[in-house]
Amino acid sequence: MWRVDFHLHTHASPDSLTSPEAALRAARTRGLARLVVTDHNTIAGALEAWRMAPDFVIVGEEIMTTDGELLAYFVQEEVPAGLTPEEAIARLRAQGAFVAAAHPFDARRKGHWSLAALQRIAPLLDAVEGFNARCFSARANRQAVEFAAQHGLLMVAGSDAHTAAEIGRGAVLLPAFEPTAAGLRAALRESRMVGTTSPPWVVLASRYAKWRSRWTARFRPL
Repeated sequence: MWRVDFHLHTHASPDSLTSPEAALRAARTRGLARLVVTDHNTIAGALEAWRMAPDFVIVGEEIMTTDGELLAYFVQEEVPAGLTPEEAIARLRAQGAFVAAAHPFDARRKGHWSLAALQRIAPLLDAVEGFNARCFSARANRQAVEFAAQHGLLMVAGSDAHTAAEIGRGAVLLPAFEPTAAGLRAALRESRMVGTTSPPWVVLASRYAKWRSRWTARFRPL
């Protein structure tokens, strides 16, 4: 069985300082078989990591829509933030991507979903994120699992790592799969989620990364 972390960030996200090299080292050290890089509204970090390890990295993206955040895997062309979920999903489907709702019931996050919006797009999704290691409330993950069961959706899990130390804290155990959306769908039907919740202090690392990114940009030479 492969162990795969389906949600993590590199320095291409404004709230992470993790280099692709550090992410790859951490993933291999923790026994991951594949790494899915899902930076905020960009595939730049995922492509950087993929060029270093094309047989190990899956190019993904976390996309902020008008109603909540989507996770997409096997992305070939970046999808911008600010679209409706329906438009974002249509663009992802056109390039053969796998689509999931990210941390749907974690109300403390800007990118969480209202129940009405999630129910509206459920027929368009492949999966929901059933375990996110940065959901500090077990209830939020439990609600995601219940929603997936009610709507016949698959589930993915991830660390939502913004630091190398978090990588692998959330993952899916599943059979080896072909690197396509169809291959992933088939494998997830025989999968199980594993993981432990990250300590709350990890959000401080994200805040520091944001502050440092802004400070660096402010004083970058023109």
